[in-house]
Amino acid sequence: MLPLTLLALAVASPRQDNKPTDQAVLDAEIRPSIQRYCLPCHGKGSPQAGIDLSGSESIEALQKNPKIWQSALRQLKDRAMPPAGLPQPTLAEHERLSLWLGDVLSRNTDGPKDPGRVLLHRLNRDEYNNTVRDLFGVSIRPADKFPSDSGGGGGFDNNADTLFVPPVLLERYLMAADEVLAATKPERLFFVAPGPKLAPKAAARKILGFHASRTWRRPASEPELSRLLALYDGARSKKASHEDGVKLALRYILISPHFLFRVEKDTDAPGPRPLSDYELASRLSYFLWSSMPDDTLFSLARTQQLSDPVVLDKQVARMLLSPKARALSENFVGQWLRTRELYTTAQPDPGKFPQFTPTLRDAMFQESTKFFGSLVSENTSLLKLIDADYTYLNEELAKHYGIEGISGPNLRRVLLNPSAKRGGLLGMGAVHVLTSYPQRTSPVLRGKWILSELLGTPPPPPPPVVATLSPSDAPEAGLTFRQRLEKHREKPACTGCHSRMDPLGFGLENFDPLGRWRDKIGETPVDSSGILPDGAKFDGPQELKKQLLGRKDDFIRHTTEKMLSYALGRGLEPSDLPAVRKITDKLAQSDYKAPVLVREIARSYPFTHRMNEGRKIARR
Repeated sequence: MLPLTLLALAVASPRQDNKPTDQAVLDAEIRPSIQRYCLPCHGKGSPQAGIDLSGSESIEALQKNPKIWQSALRQLKDRAMPPAGLPQPTLAEHERLSLWLGDVLSRNTDGPKDPGRVLLHRLNRDEYNNTVRDLFGVSIRPADKFPSDSGGGGGFDNNADTLFVPPVLLERYLMAADEVLAATKPERLFFVAPGPKLAPKAAARKILGFHASRTWRRPASEPELSRLLALYDGARSKKASHEDGVKLALRYILISPHFLFRVEKDTDAPGPRPLSDYELASRLSYFLWSSMPDDTLFSLARTQQLSDPVVLDKQVARMLLSPKARALSENFVGQWLRTRELYTTAQPDPGKFPQFTPTLRDAMFQESTKFFGSLVSENTSLLKLIDADYTYLNEELAKHYGIEGISGPNLRRVLLNPSAKRGGLLGMGAVHVLTSYPQRTSPVLRGKWILSELLGTPPPPPPPVVATLSPSDAPEAGLTFRQRLEKHREKPACTGCHSRMDPLGFGLENFDPLGRWRDKIGETPVDSSGILPDGAKFDGPQELKKQLLGRKDDFIRHTTEKMLSYALGRGLEPSDLPAVRKITDKLAQSDYKAPVLVREIARSYPFTHRMNEGRKIARR
């Protein structure tokens, strides 16, 4: 057998042609492990869960099914497979298989590039509100009356697959257009006035051409302008005023699919193509600002400079420093980490926890978004999301955490004393509240949150019929809550998942359902120790953070996948894996700086290219 150090050298050393060595390792080391530990359940015939891992005879066979093998790799890394009770690989076998398989899958760049599915992206509610704000300077939020946007692939409400157009939405679009035009200052709408040297129709043409090009996020064509002027002429023929005629055409502009959708048109050439500069400007602005391009982006698109990589990098840096970049933190972080649920499903029992006020909830939400924003604006490592020596607090949240010396309602950066026992996401009240039940904490929910949202290794759904524990964490029948939960996971159907989730959740038991520190639950001392499936032991949140930092590769990969999915407005596909690998490599070279993640996503192939509708490149 190849020594582990030699195997590591084989997969890490760059060579012009490493396929013979890869195949040799596959034959000698990897396939025997797959045959012994995987194929008894996932071989040919009737593989469990429909997952067939028998196609492992060559590197090409593995790389043709990256989704299946990527899933297998994650299960393997998390020691979720093989299930308890079946033969288990030794530590050396486990490391050999994980190291080799991960490297081969992430290097799968053979064959033609594919930027992924073509999507017609409807503006979601936040994007609509922000866009009309930037178009007309209005402060109203008409899209708040639209039907709610569902989270699609990746869990984001900007996912085009779930941005449907129900009939009621069409009616709301008409109402919203009227609201926006009524709220806009006349001088912003009618910035050109008819006069001795300018006929009313000529003035209307200037106004409509300007607004149509900005609203549709690309130059309006002559046929389009002619249709808008026809509306103006029709209104004028019925004795409407010049202003009312212009407003009628503006209403059409605001209910046009060119405004309501981010349209990227097909070209004659088959296969993938680079985005036009106007298309790239829209992708970039809705990624970073959840809104339309500004004048600078429009100017660069008009002169076809935005697609220049140097120019693109400078624009990303500029846009991240804009106040509008707050939307990236609120919309991306709020959905990735699920802190938006503070306003919906996370509801502590008001009788037991009257301290959970709307203002405290707002401060908790803002703490996480401001913290992420600081990583981007200050060019700081993404690993500070796991542990950091500062956070953002106002007076109410600071008192809630037992931190003195903070006054006023506005959140500000606060350096944390080690005795505060906080720092990073695992010390934030927002996380503790959304991973608790109304009357008690839940180590299961907290462990699941860490696996799903931080590491990207979610456990499978629970069995259809599963016993539930009491809503109270008080001792029952002589057993503490922890002892009852440990007894619960002794059941064969439960132990596989709970052995992964529960220890992680126990590490946060010092935080009560509102995120306040506690040393006891009633009269029982808190036991925040845990033993992970690989045998690693820890005690308390600080040692838990060290364990998570030991899995920084999983954390960075998952963070990259989530932000790329958000930026693209769709779930990721196997063709996106090489882009993820390239981005994570760049992050490692930069010490995981947050702005590098944003910049590399904006540079990535799936972000800067599209596939023509109905045309697919040849696949091997």
